[in-house]
Amino acid sequence: MTNNKNAATTSSATPDSRKVIYAAIVANLGIATAKFIVAALTGSAAMLAEGIHSAVDTGNELLLLVGEKISARKPDARHPFGYGKAVYFWALIVALSVFSLGGGLSIYHGIHSLQAPEALTDPFWNYVVLGVAFLFEGYSWNVSRRALNSNRRPGATLWQTVRASKDASVFTVFIEDSAALLGLLVAGAGIFLGHLLDNPYIDPAASIVIGLLLVGAAFTLARETGALLVGESVGIEQTGKLKEIFRADPAIETVGQLMTMQLGPDDVLLTAAVRFKRGMRIDEVDVAIARLERAVRDFDPAIGRVYFEAAALRSAMG
Repeated sequence: MTNNKNAATTSSATPDSRKVIYAAIVANLGIATAKFIVAALTGSAAMLAEGIHSAVDTGNELLLLVGEKISARKPDARHPFGYGKAVYFWALIVALSVFSLGGGLSIYHGIHSLQAPEALTDPFWNYVVLGVAFLFEGYSWNVSRRALNSNRRPGATLWQTVRASKDASVFTVFIEDSAALLGLLVAGAGIFLGHLLDNPYIDPAASIVIGLLLVGAAFTLARETGALLVGESVGIEQTGKLKEIFRADPAIETVGQLMTMQLGPDDVLLTAAVRFKRGMRIDEVDVAIARLERAVRDFDPAIGRVYFEAAALRSAMG
């Protein structure tokens, strides 16, 4: 049994995540159009793979917006804890999309082109589009990087920040854009080496490498979003600090297990197995609980729900 003393909710959609998604949509939509046009003119398999990649990314960002919109719904009878995890569900769908549509189609097209590679043509427009795409992707990547850095802990690497992030929209765009920048470099290298060595097989091989990059990005996204979807905690370090807050309260005799679960990017559930000092009056327990809730919210505003095990209340009044 639990005693719910704070049922405040927080919207999972944040201005930073929306800004990151919109920046990515604008960049990827324009880039995809340019890549497909140049791929049709030059016959580059790597450029076509890059066009597929950007088109898939554009659709993925729209899926993330769907998740953001659903997650902003208020709790109801069927979903009393809110819809925050909708962001994680749609981010997982994005991971599947990157794997199947992005990585799968790029690998398939590369293998198909290797069987009958097209004659090499003037690569000038390929380089122009790749350069412009790199600038746009770099802008989108930097927007997501700044959003991640806003919650970056001192001494943490950018990758550690991605792993610790609970905002699936932001780290999804960041991982996608990172894969996109690497893919552009691979596409450029494939086109350049193919013309330098007069070898039509290098360009399709680059398409396969791009596909493998996307598969790797998809697995990374699936791992991160899947962990959040099934109920990831706030982390060992944060939980340890929460225990210190409870131990420091004069009404607490012992602190047992504290369990947290991420319900959304800015919404955390906390359950506390604590023992209040014996002989406390009901009003004293109530004051202590309110005091602890304030301390927890001051430490982490995302913890919108704090539940105390019923055994803790019985121990105080026994």
